[in-house]
Amino acid sequence: MDKLSDRVKRLGYSQTFVMSNKAREMKASGIDVISLTLGEPDFDVPDNIKQAAFDAINENYSHYSPVPGFLELREAIAYKLKRDNNLEYKPTQICVSNGAKQAILNVLAAIINDGDEVLLPAPYWVSYDEMVKMMGGNSVMLPTSYVTDFKVTAEQIEEAITDKTKAILFSSPCNPSGGYYTYAELKSIAKVVAKYPHVTIISDEIYEFINYETKTTSIAQFPEVYEQTAVINGMSKAFAMTGWRIGYSACPEWLAKACEKVQGQMTSGANTVAQRASITALKTDPSEYRYMIDAFKKRRDLVYELIQEIPGFKVLLPKAAFYFFPDISYYIGKTLNGTEIKNSDDFAMFLLENAHVGCVGGFSFGSPECIRFSYAASEEDLRKAMKRIKDLLDQFN
Repeated sequence: MDKLSDRVKRLGYSQTFVMSNKAREMKASGIDVISLTLGEPDFDVPDNIKQAAFDAINENYSHYSPVPGFLELREAIAYKLKRDNNLEYKPTQICVSNGAKQAILNVLAAIINDGDEVLLPAPYWVSYDEMVKMMGGNSVMLPTSYVTDFKVTAEQIEEAITDKTKAILFSSPCNPSGGYYTYAELKSIAKVVAKYPHVTIISDEIYEFINYETKTTSIAQFPEVYEQTAVINGMSKAFAMTGWRIGYSACPEWLAKACEKVQGQMTSGANTVAQRASITALKTDPSEYRYMIDAFKKRRDLVYELIQEIPGFKVLLPKAAFYFFPDISYYIGKTLNGTEIKNSDDFAMFLLENAHVGCVGGFSFGSPECIRFSYAASEEDLRKAMKRIKDLLDQFN
């Protein structure tokens, strides 16, 4: 008898961590690797948030919190959702979790039966498909491309919806494309999904604040789908609190109660000290943390200038988040330095081994013709990385 479950055998490893670990191993062996793999702000946590954590420790917040989080934190999240998104949620509609990843899993666990379908506009974050598999569901990929700005249309969504469709899961702003859905685009999507009340929208808005053009729109703002929408967000990107593991969902009451039930049997409440610090973060005016976004924008502009000089890359200017997602289909099917490039994962490994620059292939993002670079790195490293790639690929053009 096989000791492992069929469910776990269906899962793949996160390609993000695979490439990150490979880059780390090479660096440990003495190779000068520049890793642009992980989606993690390279800033320290702001001092007022750290001080709130110290205060929480001194005030002995060392015991279990309620499963969905401290009431004060859920009130702060409700305040933030009203302030920044014009969304009305009561604390009873909010569940604080161990990162936004768990918030998504809570929702999927609450609604997915074996064989149910979840629509994934591609490209999507690498974990979405694996999360759906974990819950026994089947992912239905909705393809996009460089030409369509990596966004699906309302018509595509309607064509894909069947009686088996239980949810549509997407991020806006998007990891990995760096794009976002406009108010008009989300309005048309909401109009379609509202016709299918058996479909839940899972809207991952973790990159909400890292938008260089406008204020991010949440699809939950449209009344016709408010009762069908789970808003996912957290502290990791806007506040550089990746290791603190605080995320949350804001849902209609029926779904919020189900998420609390799931989490109560899985992890119970999230870290109490991190919860107390999150109250301070959310109540602070967002302009206090604007310096991080300004730095990301400066780096984005730098990389955009340099990456256009790299032969064979087709690239859009990212409007949000901190990723570039160039189309490298020019190289697929070629043999470079004896390496056959069958897809973008092969190309990402080729860059790591030959240019010593780490990125992530697009296959696990649902876009096998693209690669993802994070520009949450120093300007010096970004300049060196783009030069290394250009120098390498100039040999084949």
